[in-house]
Amino acid sequence: MPRFSGMLGMADIWIKICGIARAEDARAAAALGADAIGIVCYPPSRRYVPLGRIREVLGGLAAETGAEAKQVETIALFVNPSRDAVREVLECGLFSGLQFHGEESAGFCESFGLPYMKALRVRGGEEALLEIGSEIGSEIGPAIGEYPSAGRILLDAWDSAGRGGTGKTFRWEVAEKLVAAGARNIVIAGGLGAGNVARAVRQVRPFGVDVSSGVESAPGVKSMDKMAQFIEEVRDA
Repeated sequence: MPRFSGMLGMADIWIKICGIARAEDARAAAALGADAIGIVCYPPSRRYVPLGRIREVLGGLAAETGAEAKQVETIALFVNPSRDAVREVLECGLFSGLQFHGEESAGFCESFGLPYMKALRVRGGEEALLEIGSEIGSEIGPAIGEYPSAGRILLDAWDSAGRGGTGKTFRWEVAEKLVAAGARNIVIAGGLGAGNVARAVRQVRPFGVDVSSGVESAPGVKSMDKMAQFIEEVRDA
């Protein structure tokens, strides 16, 4: 199974800016030092990028930002897609990885020949903390075990209104316990921004962080100032 390249050292935190929908935002995220950018390929999302616009958003990334930008991961995000839908997106040749936010099986996720990140949504009160994440359909520990081929596991807040980008946080103790138990590929998301990401990083020491609404001026419109502040807070944590 392919793995994500360029794994960081233990002292580094991987940073992904998700929900990129404009070419200028892709270039800015890369120039500011993000390790990855995410393109939402899920039509119900307010940050959805139609197939016909993907090349517009990503096509000039390396040319505009220099050789260093060639190392920025470009990740396509899906929620319960058909196999054909994923293949159609990948035909553009601009993605280095995949992210799945639905109930996709590990076999499905790994069948496209690219490294993938599997998102799991956390909900629950004390039970989530005591059981390391209940109320997810199955407990988070066993759920993670169902995806041994995943290069990364993303923990996001459960929200009935949508899959990611909702601005809601979950109890970071859940991720903290997983990392303490030896999980080295945990990425935390949900409600992160410059005002709280340093605290989250210091508490959890995850592999990485993923942000979308926390660096926006409007859905799908990133703020260069907010992205810069967010990245600075992570690097200084």
